[in-house]
Amino acid sequence: MSDVVYRLARLGEDDAIRDFINGHFDMRLPLINRAELYRHYYVGRGGVPQFAVAEHHGRFLSVAGYILANTSATPDVWVSIWVAEKGHNGVGLELMNALPELTHARVLACNNIRAATCALYHFLGWKAERMNHYYRLANLPSYHLAQFTEKNILPVRSSRILTPVRTAADLIPLGVPASGHTPQKDVWYLRRRYFYYPHFHYYVWAAMEAGRPLAYVVTRIVSAEETGCVPVVRLVDYIGPDEVLPTLGRALDAILRASGAEYMDCYNAGIPAEIWRAAGFCERVPGDGTVIPNYLSPPLRENTEYYYFTNKPDGFVIFKADGDQDRPNLPADE
Repeated sequence: MSDVVYRLARLGEDDAIRDFINGHFDMRLPLINRAELYRHYYVGRGGVPQFAVAEHHGRFLSVAGYILANTSATPDVWVSIWVAEKGHNGVGLELMNALPELTHARVLACNNIRAATCALYHFLGWKAERMNHYYRLANLPSYHLAQFTEKNILPVRSSRILTPVRTAADLIPLGVPASGHTPQKDVWYLRRRYFYYPHFHYYVWAAMEAGRPLAYVVTRIVSAEETGCVPVVRLVDYIGPDEVLPTLGRALDAILRASGAEYMDCYNAGIPAEIWRAAGFCERVPGDGTVIPNYLSPPLRENTEYYYFTNKPDGFVIFKADGDQDRPNLPADE
């Protein structure tokens, strides 16, 4: 369609964006309609909404919300919400294609896309595929949630410890370790995502050497009260070089044991399966007879598959908490 303008949203357009999404998406979204979530994800610096829009003679045809991984002039960006008016899916695809230039993004990615839409991103020349799922069982006589044909608890090595980072202020002097991974997360992002998130409580752990962090690990505990039976530990983020992860196997196992959890699991793409195995984690492969439930409050005893896309796959690493994922199941309206 000619005369379509692709641009970033302007200050004060929040209500128009919200009304468009509510009018053209197939359900009311908590991220848009709950004030605390909208502020957390989409209100940028200066109060400008973090959305791009496709506009035709003053009328929105498509909108796309995005989340910054850092505050640089060329940030890495996660797409969150992408909605097009019926009959204008092509405009929506053009808006997605325009996002890297509009946001000056070095890397564009999205967590938890629909499997059927992978072909759209392949059409744009981007990578889109399933995220891998890794787990480590606690050594227990019986299991309430995990199901498997063979109990496999891999050996772990190294005595490297993980030190808790207790407050957002503690992150400032530590900084962020180099990893070679993208998206590149900075201190602003880590403080905002894991210490100022309006609902979940996260545990941030640092692997330290000579007073500096080699890597960060972020975990979250789902309590026995939430599951109705046993705790579970979710490993939702790792920031650091691949080679450091295997040296944390014993420390991660200690977190698992201390929590009394049945298992620790992690959704990830970009870090090789052999690195995870060296850290003590097995890979759940579709069809292998293993069930590691993802929905836990209450438990849904089946596997969940996540898919993602990125326009720059070299060095790209994604985890469950990236983008707008790892969030509670809340009603759309407060």
